[in-house]
Amino acid sequence: MNLTNIQTERRNQQTLEIDQMTTYEILHVINEEDHVIPEAVKASLPVIEQLVDQIVEAFQQDGRLIYVGAGTSGRLGVLDASECPPTFGTPSEQVIGVIAGGDQALQYALEGAEDDEDQAVEDMKRLSLTTNDVIVGIAASGRTPYTVAAMAYAKTVGATVGAVTCSPHSKMEEVAHYSIVANVGPEVVTGSTRLKAGTAQKLVLNMLTTASMIKIGKVYSNLMVDVVPTNRKLVQRGKNIVAEIAGVPVEEAEKSLETYGSTKAAILSLLTGLTGESVHATLEKYDGHLRKAIESTVVPS
Repeated sequence: MNLTNIQTERRNQQTLEIDQMTTYEILHVINEEDHVIPEAVKASLPVIEQLVDQIVEAFQQDGRLIYVGAGTSGRLGVLDASECPPTFGTPSEQVIGVIAGGDQALQYALEGAEDDEDQAVEDMKRLSLTTNDVIVGIAASGRTPYTVAAMAYAKTVGATVGAVTCSPHSKMEEVAHYSIVANVGPEVVTGSTRLKAGTAQKLVLNMLTTASMIKIGKVYSNLMVDVVPTNRKLVQRGKNIVAEIAGVPVEEAEKSLETYGSTKAAILSLLTGLTGESVHATLEKYDGHLRKAIESTVVPS
């Protein structure tokens, strides 16, 4: 196996003496290297935009976003997927994270799992992929066998395939329809891609889901109007969101939430005067886009 052409396996010339540095010098050089990450992601914005549009289209056709990866990359996909239901009120099956080695690999390093191509195909088959799904492979090196195999299988069934890597001219880039390459350069500690590469991947995944959720109406202004109140903090956040948008006291917001059972419905009723079944019917008519529902109901003065 030749790793010499993989960007993330090269030695960083700025950290050759890192084992002789003081604590502050180590921290300083890590911080300096981290400064390259946002610019590397910025260079990929045109491709990220294209992939977001594909994800939005998939969601509109009841398709799914499925992240696939191993090690740090797989954990990042699972993390991003797990945050979507409480933040955006999505069903748990709409955004899925698949990691080589399964749930055990979330806590323990199962390094051999990343080479199991047959298991990757089996994991994809269990998901019953369709042409409406978007599969995004994540790997800093762009060569992880498990991830490449999963992407290649997804392509054979007609799914849209994306890649998030940190090394140009990789196998994953060849396989993907949309390849995001955040070229952050060599790591502070050679090959430790949980550092710059992992941070870059997290930034990209943040963009993919957040932008997609905004486009399908999960955000009004910059507020998460589909938040699921699963704990006391989120219950209070829901009340505050309703009160903020509708311009009413929190107590009134709470009453509207109790009546209509959702943040969006409570806001729509308070702002437009709609009541009863017409509230939910109006939201459904506009596919849950609160702004469109409000604008269709409020008569301009």
